[in-house]
Amino acid sequence: MKVLLCEDVRKLGYFGDVVEVSEGYARNYLLPQRLAIVPSESNLKSLVDEKAKRAEQRIQQRKHLEAAAQKVKDAEAVISAKANEQGHLFGSVSEKEIAANLRDQGFEVADDVVVLMGHIKEVGTHTVNLEFADDIIVPVKVVVVADGQQIAAESGEQAPLENQQSAQMESSSQ
Repeated sequence: MKVLLCEDVRKLGYFGDVVEVSEGYARNYLLPQRLAIVPSESNLKSLVDEKAKRAEQRIQQRKHLEAAAQKVKDAEAVISAKANEQGHLFGSVSEKEIAANLRDQGFEVADDVVVLMGHIKEVGTHTVNLEFADDIIVPVKVVVVADGQQIAAESGEQAPLENQQSAQMESSSQ
């Protein structure tokens, strides 16, 4: 079934495009959500001007996304989370936390741009992709540290948890 898109639909087409889709997809999703209409000559003519405006907006948006991707290219997000002695996190690091950390550093990153292949549940360095568009994908390094170790790692001192353990060992040996 051919439909005329009234909105940009990811991985399908842009506003004003006539695309071929299955009848069920058109009747059950696109038409009721008013994302598409049945194409007619009058519909096509009425959308010509708007289609040109939207194409220009897409070009501007694309340039903006490419610039944002270029800026965040070599960024590193450091996230502090609660963890046990073996380095397993109590919970996991989410896309929102990574995006918020990058925004705090001054980068333009939306929550939905961060794509995790799996949950981050370990302390250490991980690589995460930022997908600004289907073909604009930037890898970013995410360093997960246990609470209390971030300050110690920056100053080169021993972490407080390790200090407590070594103090307990010394007191038990006396």
